[in-house]
Amino acid sequence: MNHTRLAEGEYRFACIVWEHEPLPSGRLVELSQQELGWKKSTTYTVLKKLVERGVLRNENAMVSAVIPKEDILREESRAVVDRTFEGSLPSFLAHFMGGKTLSDAEADELKAVIDRFREGDHHA
Repeated sequence: MNHTRLAEGEYRFACIVWEHEPLPSGRLVELSQQELGWKKSTTYTVLKKLVERGVLRNENAMVSAVIPKEDILREESRAVVDRTFEGSLPSFLAHFMGGKTLSDAEADELKAVIDRFREGDHHA
């Protein structure tokens, strides 16, 4: 991963692309106006920026993602844990839970994820 972090508006814009890709740039303008309230110029400015950063591609007026959504989510999640909880996943989880109770099924699912990563199978 190339440590690509997206601002909130960039992320919401990229979500439109991920959901509809590949899509014509004109359709992206329409969707950005409908979902984000953006003008055509704003859409093309953000598109150009994300193309330059290697997040999206715009070839022959067809827009698609270069970086999958899952990679961005993983990077953003790690950044939150690193920045806010000094890299401590247990501390993050304790704060995230904040008094919430887990069902037996949720606890089993979390344990299964932890076990997979403990065993080296990193496909969550």
